[in-house]
Amino acid sequence: MKLDSTVSAVVTGGASGLGAATARALAAKGVKVAIFDLQAEKGEALAAELGGVFCECNVTDDASVDAAFEKSRAAIGQERILVNCAGTGNAIKTASRSKEDGSIKHFPLDAFNWIIQINLVGTFRCIAKSAAGMMTLDRQEDGERGAIVNTASVAAEDGQIGQAAYSASKGGVVGMTLPIARDLAAESIRVNTILPGIFDTPLLGAAPQNVRDALAASVLNPKRLGNPAEYAGLALTMIENGYFNGEDVRLDGGIRMGPR
Repeated sequence: MKLDSTVSAVVTGGASGLGAATARALAAKGVKVAIFDLQAEKGEALAAELGGVFCECNVTDDASVDAAFEKSRAAIGQERILVNCAGTGNAIKTASRSKEDGSIKHFPLDAFNWIIQINLVGTFRCIAKSAAGMMTLDRQEDGERGAIVNTASVAAEDGQIGQAAYSASKGGVVGMTLPIARDLAAESIRVNTILPGIFDTPLLGAAPQNVRDALAASVLNPKRLGNPAEYAGLALTMIENGYFNGEDVRLDGGIRMGPR
């Protein structure tokens, strides 16, 4: 897909971290960018910096997502690109025994469902609504109509202790990538997914330095945290390379996560 000022993009979770890096990379190519996020202050500031638009958006809520797409399309036009970076995580064992009193408890089901609703259903909600909009566009000269990039995680394949919900949600994103690409193939809309490893995002920025150092040392090569700009680089490759479709790709420095 050719990227220039005639193309519009939506980046969910675009106010910080991987999403913000991707929004910046797209804007650097001239693309008009809409940032979907719940972080209004950060989102408004980044949108102003990039000459784009911020749309407050809760990906678990149908009306909120509809309103965000309506605002975005009114401001910058129908998007040809969707990058899904909105997501969250938790760490709770399936069932565990208290070290204090030996009491046993299981993973609260509402906490499990919350992660699935944000990471998996929220991603699909944005894909479905964006793809329906893309289908109203004419194809570009190269025959392309749209491109979608999703964010899973290496936890989709190497889930750690306490990551049952997170791994299930991200594994679902990986699992639906090919069937969605097949669903949208006749409409010339491509779909790919990135599985990031350990990246230097605001979420990790709050961790103590010794924890950050230990995580960096666990990466095979290079022994450092991933840079969000590296995620953005792969996202742009998936968008610009017209033969990239139906794939899920790890971006992790060769790390394979241990049980803990």
